[in-house]
Order: sequence, then structure tokens, then C-alpha cells
Amino acid sequence: MACGLVRFDNLRIDMKQLLIIYHTTTGGSEQLAQAVARGAKQEATIEVVLLQAQNARIDHLLKAGGYVFIAPEMLGSLSGLMKDFFDRTYYHALDHLNGRPYATVICAGSDGQGALRQLEKIATGWRLKRIAEPTVVLTRAQKKEEILQAKYIDQASLQTSEELGAAFATGLALAIF
Repeated sequence: MACGLVRFDNLRIDMKQLLIIYHTTTGGSEQLAQAVARGAKQEATIEVVLLQAQNARIDHLLKAGGYVFIAPEMLGSLSGLMKDFFDRTYYHALDHLNGRPYATVICAGSDGQGALRQLEKIATGWRLKRIAEPTVVLTRAQKKEEILQAKYIDQASLQTSEELGAAFATGLALAIF
């Protein structure tokens, strides 16, 4: 009996999409976003889309099956460009994202709670489902020079972010969320 090659040319597999939206000013949030994306890309059946907040649009939100929002805290709240993303998309997305999963990572000098509260209120308004405890990564930058300089995120925080991405993507792939 001969073995034949089975062709699946007409088979279409819809990949689920994980959308990672971030803003960075000194590189810390970008490093965390890259780590989340690295972890998520371990799941071959998930399309991982990594976008800076200023480039993210409503169609990106509507297409995705889940979200990771990563932002720095600035002056006790979300950074301006991250807030701009939410301002541009909030009402257009209202009632279209109900029940979709999300996770949050905040990069802050000493606290991060103001930005986290702000983001949680937005997610509650969109009726998103939080699938992991929020992560706040503290850089301990307190002085002007420290705040303005490029950030280098510690290996443990990068590993935690990578694990978040892997777990999120696996959950999406298995339709757990």
C-alpha cells in the first residue's frame, strides 16, 4: 500500500490574535512588551501583534481575541500616548470587546498604582476579562537624571513578562479565556 501526500490547499485555519499595545519613553515598557511577545510566540497557533500605542487603531482592537496593555506611569497616571490610544478607540470599541481577555503591565519609578487604576477603569468600561494579576515593574528611578535615562529591566521582570505572554497565548489557543 503506497503512502500518499494529503493536500490541504483549501483548508483555512483562522489564527487567534493576541494584541500587545505598549508605549515607552525610556525603553522600559518596550523591553517588557518584547518579553511578552517572545513568550506568546511560543504558541504557534496564535498570531502575536506588537504595536506602539500611537500606531494602534480600532480595527486592531476589533480583530484581536485578547490584549496585553503595557505602559509607563508618568506623573501618577498613564503616559500621554497610551491615554491617547484609549481616547481614540474607547467609544468606538464600546460593547464590541465584551468578555475578551486582557492583562496589564505597568513600568513605574516608585508606585505605578495611578496608571494601573486608570487602565483598570478603562478595561472595566470595555467589559474585558482580566486573566492575570496586573504586573507593576518598579525601576526605582527617583531623581530627574534617573527618570530621564534609558531603562534596563531586570531579568526576573523580563522572565515574568515572558511567562505572562506564554500563558496568555496558551489560554487563547485552548479557548480557556
